[in-house]
Amino acid sequence: MNDFFSTFVDELPQIRAGLWVTLEATALGALLALVLAFALGLMAGSRLLLARGVSRVVVEFFRGTSLYVQLFWFYYAMPSLTGYELTPMVCGVIAFGLNFGAYGAEVVRGAINSVPRGQYEAAIALNLSPARRLWKVILPQAWVQMIPSFTNLLIQLLKATPLLWLISAADLMTVIQQLRDRTGETLTAYLTLLAVYFALAYALTMLMNLLERTAKRRLGLETGAKGLFKGRKVTTTAAGGAG
Repeated sequence: MNDFFSTFVDELPQIRAGLWVTLEATALGALLALVLAFALGLMAGSRLLLARGVSRVVVEFFRGTSLYVQLFWFYYAMPSLTGYELTPMVCGVIAFGLNFGAYGAEVVRGAINSVPRGQYEAAIALNLSPARRLWKVILPQAWVQMIPSFTNLLIQLLKATPLLWLISAADLMTVIQQLRDRTGETLTAYLTLLAVYFALAYALTMLMNLLERTAKRRLGLETGAKGLFKGRKVTTTAAGGAG
């Protein structure tokens, strides 16, 4: 154990670099997933049959196929088809964004559909355009309901980042694996990795709880300080998407 932690201290610059890759993949993947979630979720509620059809096909395809396979396809298969080779980080961000964006689209669609019908009617009575109805009335109420599910998806995305190791990305998993190989301390290495991922996941949970609290306050809903530290129930659907 002492050998592992002494090596850990000596390799702190490399560990920081690996941690940065993990955080960067999480942030960029989450940003792409959020954009796709809203685009596909809104398309799912469109009056246009083509838009609804495209949304359904994309969502079902990326929810119904393994994240492992999607990641390998972008890294290994796509270069042979297009002639362009993407970096491991770009492949990871695209795969994470598409996979978790597909799950997020269902969150957006469900939250928008759960807004009471009276809110739509009130917005129409105020003579608001469809875009303003959506932006000013519907989305602020739906957003509060989306945040808990988005929190779960964000944590699932973070926990999926070790897959980058499989395509030779220098993420945190890769660095810890290299330290394990050098020191032979398997138990200590993976316990350290568990602790780091737990700390990251809990920090993200508190940030999302703060975001939820702010969104509720804007709607005039009561919020308590204890809500910042509450956990989230893990949904099995997102975990299945990473398999």
